[in-house]
Amino acid sequence: MDLLNTLVDKGLRRELPSREEALAVLATSDDDLLDVVAAAGKVRRKWFGRRVKLNYLVNLKSGLCPEDCSYCSQRLGSKAEILKYTWLKPEDASKAAAAGVAGGAKRVCLVASGRGPTDRDIDRVSKTIEAIKEQNEDVEVCACLGLLSNGQAERLRAAGADAYNHNLNTSEATYGGITTTHTYADRVDTVQQAQAAGMSACSGLIAGMGESDEDLVDVVFSLRALDPDSVPVNFLIPFEGTPLAKEWNLTPQRALRILAMVRFVCPDVEVRLAGGREVHLRSMQPLALHLVNSIFLGDYLTSEGQEGKADLDMIADAGFEVEGAGETTLPAHRADAVAAAGCGGGSCGPCGDDSPTAAAPEAGTKAVAEAVAGQDARTDLVAVRRRGAGTDLVAVRRRGAGTDLPPNA
Repeated sequence: MDLLNTLVDKGLRRELPSREEALAVLATSDDDLLDVVAAAGKVRRKWFGRRVKLNYLVNLKSGLCPEDCSYCSQRLGSKAEILKYTWLKPEDASKAAAAGVAGGAKRVCLVASGRGPTDRDIDRVSKTIEAIKEQNEDVEVCACLGLLSNGQAERLRAAGADAYNHNLNTSEATYGGITTTHTYADRVDTVQQAQAAGMSACSGLIAGMGESDEDLVDVVFSLRALDPDSVPVNFLIPFEGTPLAKEWNLTPQRALRILAMVRFVCPDVEVRLAGGREVHLRSMQPLALHLVNSIFLGDYLTSEGQEGKADLDMIADAGFEVEGAGETTLPAHRADAVAAAGCGGGSCGPCGDDSPTAAAPEAGTKAVAEAVAGQDARTDLVAVRRRGAGTDLVAVRRRGAGTDLPPNA
């Protein structure tokens, strides 16, 4: 197919495809799907070989956010039956992070619900970063705390944060239909503040919210222009109790085409397969490894993911290898630029079901644990099933951070 040959050539040269070419990838047929994956896979292997970077999420503070992001289970007015708790103590967050590192993660992503951090919150997170790095000196730490105010990015960088995540999520033209309590420009500004402070910037999108092909291409081209070091691709997890609970319009084939389009537009960037992969890709997850070079290990913020061991088995069975702590994630030309800026060599992003969104009332780990006492971590799940292209499952997280139950890593 001439289109795919052209896109491979451009990807190997780091040349931006045209909008028409990006749209054409999304319009390819299921009959051509394996050809699309193979073509994008050539670009992926050129810049990242067969390495897969593992990242691990720690939800520092969950639920009761004042923002109204329609996709988020923590949003204002959400009726989703998620865990709700206030800030984890630094030692508890460090313990949670250690589980991910033991499972093979080289980056820990610290996420907190809320519009944005207060100066006191920055102090809390700074102590948490210090505690994590005391136990795991070489681990990369990414913060995801919402909209940043002046000087906060610099304080996080001084505390040891390697990266900052803030997703654009959808196109500028449709952003107001998803969120009304802040703007698309607010998000762009936060990413730019992180970059200016010397942190590795991470910003991505959420697919499956009812957007058009044009919207998807718009947001990915905007990300290319913003030039983050990594782009997490999330697929909407339609939680019951949120405005987008009925948005079940992704198939595994469409999800793969979206990932391929992102790889062609952002050929040398760490593309991370993030929230919703288990729900929408299902048994076709291994094919996505030919497109992305980074995934989250285990559970997400408020939803449960695939078992950590199953993630590792999937990577090995597909012929890929886990990226080691001593390996540089980004290609040399990007890694050199990152090093010159004084920030980390990659980035992280949270899953699509949870926006970094204000503080929950004092609850604490013990109270949450009591709420789930006597319940089995594997069977006590709130599940929502929808019939369509397949059987989709949303499972609310009931273990790990914010509970006394072992994490999935």
